Amino acid sequence: MASSRDVTLRGARAQYFRANGIDDDGGYDRKWVRIKLGPVPVVFPNTPGRRAALLPHDLHHVATGYDTTLVGEAEIGAWELASGCRNYYAAWILNLGAVVTGLFLAPRRVARAFERGRQSTNLYHLGIDAAWPEETVGGLRQRLGLDAPGGESRRP
Repeated sequence: MASSRDVTLRGARAQYFRANGIDDDGGYDRKWVRIKLGPVPVVFPNTPGRRAALLPHDLHHVATGYDTTLVGEAEIGAWELASGCRNYYAAWILNLGAVVTGLFLAPRRVARAFERGRQSTNLYHLGIDAAWPEETVGGLRQRLGLDAPGGESRRP
């Protein structure tokens, strides 16, 4: 998912939700999460730890351009692991599962995403303040170090 650098994060996140068939509210308050692993639906509780990681995770998708396919989730998982999930334990666990899957499906892409993450930071470290909706995608990319040499998108 590519967002224009001048679009606000509010607008880019709304576009990301629409493009990926996600409800306007992101499903942040749902009690259960339903995802598909290929043709297999998986349902698990939307724990407080997962809920806390959702907004940073969604904004990471917007900033990095990784999509929500199995490979895209493996890429964002590798990027988040490499840049550090801090005390977001649900992110560590879910990202590890995504990366293991991605290593079978697209090992080079996952490795590139991991290397990209080692050269940048993320919102688990920087935090998110109340003004986030008005920040631009370009501003977030800059704060995360995604515009630095080695931080640029290396998508196929």
